[in-house]
Amino acid sequence: MESAALVAGVDSSTQSTKVVVCDAATGEVRRVASAEHPDTTEVDPARWWEALTEAGSGLLDDVSAVGVAGQQHGMVTLDAEGETVRPALLWNDTRSASAAFDLIDELGGPRAWAEAVGSVPVASFTVTKLRWFAEHEPELADRVARVVLPHDWLTWSLLGRSGDPTTDRGDASGTGYYSPADGAYREDLLATAFGGRKPELPRVLGPAEPAGHTADGVLVSAGTGDNMAGALALGLGPGDVVVSLGTSGAVFGVHDAPAADPAGVVAGFADATGRFLPLACTLNAARVLTAMATALGVDLAELDRLAMAAAPGAAGLTLLPYLDGERTPNLPEASGSLFGLRRANMTPENLARAAVEGMLCGIAAGLDALREHGTTVRRVLLIGGAAQSDSVRAVAPGIFGAKVVVPEPAQHVAIGAARQAAWALTGGAEPPRWRQEAVLTLDEPGTEEAREGERVRERHAQARDTVHGG
Repeated sequence: MESAALVAGVDSSTQSTKVVVCDAATGEVRRVASAEHPDTTEVDPARWWEALTEAGSGLLDDVSAVGVAGQQHGMVTLDAEGETVRPALLWNDTRSASAAFDLIDELGGPRAWAEAVGSVPVASFTVTKLRWFAEHEPELADRVARVVLPHDWLTWSLLGRSGDPTTDRGDASGTGYYSPADGAYREDLLATAFGGRKPELPRVLGPAEPAGHTADGVLVSAGTGDNMAGALALGLGPGDVVVSLGTSGAVFGVHDAPAADPAGVVAGFADATGRFLPLACTLNAARVLTAMATALGVDLAELDRLAMAAAPGAAGLTLLPYLDGERTPNLPEASGSLFGLRRANMTPENLARAAVEGMLCGIAAGLDALREHGTTVRRVLLIGGAAQSDSVRAVAPGIFGAKVVVPEPAQHVAIGAARQAAWALTGGAEPPRWRQEAVLTLDEPGTEEAREGERVRERHAQARDTVHGG
């Protein structure tokens, strides 16, 4: 591979498709484009292809390889001719919430699932969507010959939909019927979920194994899930943990051993390099801030200013920010609550500060869960839209109790997909070394800052236990 070679990464997210073209040797970003997706929780996969075609028009003409990273989980069902049977259900479609609890009970409880596939099913997982599909649309379910994930379908489409679809272990680990520890599908769990049906599943490729070539001869890498691609872009090492503050919040770090959390807080995913990616997720991240801004009648910039004007601890206000609910085995019907209200502390500044602290306390619980399952947390890489907030940056070190680094804002998922494409192009034992940059490093919290962070977290934990039990 010559140094001038270009590779492309595709991030097919819930909201849009982003295409990034990078120098294959250095990772320098050369070109970027995007196209919107429909705002819905189920969609015809053809819309993803239309968005990729629009965003990639003129960008992909001179690339040597391309990789696709897609929104995790989801359910794309194909008939014997490769046509979609029904619109794809996305990860954020919660109609399968009851199916998740049914499946947990049928296998013998959360521990049985954690031991089988490293994760306890929730509504986002493919396995629960298949159960919902089998129960509510059985005639359509009978037509299903294959089940693939969003990134699988796009990778297959780049290859002209010839041959059999493929996937990678990272994205497969979010289905609920693939064991990262064993490196194999659990087709018995698939059949249990899908009413005894046994559709074909994509072949699982190795981290640097190509899926094939386009009609124009461009190499197509295996692709992966969005969180796995983000980890690959950031070049995570031992002790690095990512906190992603987007619409939802995710906490993850690479590990050499698989995780299995019977509490269901940590999902024991695989990563895109052959290692593992334990991950904790919350539905309530950046939109906690947007919700509070709306309630106060201000924009996000003003919310940030208000939060910075309040003292640590928000004068005793504590927000449990389960504003969109949290349905997990340990929080089965959670909702938001505000504690400690007094006439003296009911100010816009304290309410704004409570929103920031509450959001970060929810994320910190995920950090603690990763620590309990063997992940060392030496530094936190803070990414996502809310990472650009001054108040979030100011509060995070004390709440997390760790050094916080804010990488340069970038399309990390698409860049990770591009790095995987470069890896498949070289065929090396490790992904190419791309330059990593950070524009802001926040020192580890000082003694008083750490103490105040602990006090805020203690109040948050007490409030959670009061409402939802210990």
